[in-house]
Amino acid sequence: MHTWSVSAGTEDRVLTDFLDYLKIEKGLAPLTIAAYSTDIGQFSGFLHKRKRKLLGARRNDVRGFIHELFANSVEGRSVGRKLSALRHLYRYLLLDKLIDHDPTLNIDSPKQWKVLPKSLAMDEINAMLAAPGRPANHKLAAALATRDRAMLEVFYAGALRVSEIVSARLEDLKLDFGYVLVRGKGDKERIVPLGKSAQNALVQYIRDSRSVLSGQKSSPFLFLGRGARKLTRQRVWQMVRAASASAGRHASPHMLRHSCATHMVENGADLRTVQTILGHADISTTQVYTHLALDRLKNVYQKHHPRAKGR
Repeated sequence: MHTWSVSAGTEDRVLTDFLDYLKIEKGLAPLTIAAYSTDIGQFSGFLHKRKRKLLGARRNDVRGFIHELFANSVEGRSVGRKLSALRHLYRYLLLDKLIDHDPTLNIDSPKQWKVLPKSLAMDEINAMLAAPGRPANHKLAAALATRDRAMLEVFYAGALRVSEIVSARLEDLKLDFGYVLVRGKGDKERIVPLGKSAQNALVQYIRDSRSVLSGQKSSPFLFLGRGARKLTRQRVWQMVRAASASAGRHASPHMLRHSCATHMVENGADLRTVQTILGHADISTTQVYTHLALDRLKNVYQKHHPRAKGR
């Protein structure tokens, strides 16, 4: 395989020729050509970070580019268009004998990709939960810090969505039995168990802080803002981001949800149990975590099977 060394000027010239080819030979609309140009420019920027040029791209580069797009929540339709632009480019370069391999060959279409959502490592979770809250130099600040700590514990313990935690009601919490009743998508209810750490944090919040936040007002909701106001999704996102930043990471509530599922599967939980806790209607949604179970299976096999290692 050739190792190409292409100057920026040469690469620009190749790209200009390719765009002319799309316009003249393929008859593509100007808007489509402009979109392809943007997509290829984005891929070129991705390659630059890997110290590689367009003419030297490999299949792993294309796959890495697609993974990055999905990780940044780019829709599958947009990813498909970007992959189409790259396929057109590399077929053109191959026909023009400027490359001797097509890095887009055997790349699955975006609808076949299953990208595991981002999650935190166990040490990152521990650092986040151990991170100090607001300076507890007065009663309200201490109440807010205690509330935030309880919310973080519940996020991680029960894999709750933001909408579920802001709408959780005090009557839904069954601390004596160690679970909370959660109303998920489509008003479907599910029982979510809470570990001892989350239970202790909730006891402290309800005992010491909830009445401080509610003042003289009443509210059915479990977690309250100042003056018994209902928390907004935006406020919860801000709280999680601030707590994770103090632990050296920029996390989101959804990352805590996925971290719970990831760590359960890594420690041997079956997918049906994880599906129930997450509130997935279909097991296929939960199967995105399957490769974690397979990785764990392979690691255990390698460690314990007497003939797993080469002699």
